Amino acid sequence: MRLEFPKDFLWGAATSSHQVEGSNHNDWSEWEKANADRLARESEQTFSWNPNWNTFRSEATNPNTYISGAACEHYSRYESDFDLAASLGHNAHRFSIEWSRIEPREGEFDEAAIEHYRQVILALRARGMEPFVTLWNWTLPLWLAEKGGVMAPGFSEYFERYTEIIVKALGMDVHFWITLNEPDVYTAHAYLTGAWPPQKHGLISFFRAQSALIHAHRLAYRALKNRFPGSQIGIAKHNIWFEAADNTMWNRLLKWSADMAWNQFFLTRIRNTQDFIGLNHYNHHRIAGWFRKNENIRQTDFGWEYSPESLYHAVTELIPYQKPIYILENGIADASDTLRQEFIPTALTALHRAIAAGADVRGYFYWSLLDNFEWDKGYWLRFGLVHIDYATQTRTIRPSARAYAEVCKTSSLEIEK
Repeated sequence: MRLEFPKDFLWGAATSSHQVEGSNHNDWSEWEKANADRLARESEQTFSWNPNWNTFRSEATNPNTYISGAACEHYSRYESDFDLAASLGHNAHRFSIEWSRIEPREGEFDEAAIEHYRQVILALRARGMEPFVTLWNWTLPLWLAEKGGVMAPGFSEYFERYTEIIVKALGMDVHFWITLNEPDVYTAHAYLTGAWPPQKHGLISFFRAQSALIHAHRLAYRALKNRFPGSQIGIAKHNIWFEAADNTMWNRLLKWSADMAWNQFFLTRIRNTQDFIGLNHYNHHRIAGWFRKNENIRQTDFGWEYSPESLYHAVTELIPYQKPIYILENGIADASDTLRQEFIPTALTALHRAIAAGADVRGYFYWSLLDNFEWDKGYWLRFGLVHIDYATQTRTIRPSARAYAEVCKTSSLEIEK
């Protein structure tokens, strides 16, 4: 049985600057150097719950794992990496611009860095791939981090100025913009739990940071629309499918609360300043008297529950917003590439069901094109369609990537009845 996707559907994969470019100098690169020994030392306790831990223990306990360093050298290898993506049938690609390269010192904008990203966009266009450009994927220039980062006085205005510089230089060749990547995830880890830089703790800092990012998005949206009214703008929002097990009143109440606090809070507040919803989806949380009661019959390398079908629920829950939807990230950590070969067609079957149910989905981007630096997890998690040998920078296309390529090239999926 063949499942056909809508006409002009966009197929691709995603990357982010700090995770693949290499040799970045920002708040994260400094934090890595200061915390690598600690992260390696604490990894045994932090990840001992993961059933796959022994597979990655030697790598995860090595401090070098937590230093981004050269990453995938994508900054210099982007053309050959895009050749790989084009050979796999991708007709779109999502990437992010590194703010610290554009504005390394306050008010000073690097024309060579701007030109680099112009060439990245033109390289995508030359290969028939639609660029989806993310303006901010968590990293900050050092000068801004020293001022207080997201909670610095005037942060939103700094972001607006940066956006104006970028859109003036690159806007003629870009139709799709993502202002912010997963602002909820970033604020939760950086300002609530204190796991990420700047390692703040507490609800007050969490909500203040969220408010600053909401304001920054609105200003960036206005700046983009003022210069290019036809541009399409959204954010990449990480949504979880909260499942109320047994459909009891208590479980339904917990689901409603979780949906309001996590899935809907940010999207509701930017409802009038988004032309599409960008969905990042990785997680299913089963609620059975309380949260995180997943059955975990199968788990990814990360220890997350293997649940590709949850994409159906995450997508259909966005239908009430009445906006076009792009799946901007969806994938699993799977170094062996065994689960991934099953994950992609199963997730896409769920996506097709969501479209049939009325969701206006217009594109799907697998996370990620390349193995990359996974923030405070370093290099031991591998999400890529393309395997990276970090010692030699050799690229190897995984079997799952070739299976996904057949979907991309035909915009259809063959499944068993």
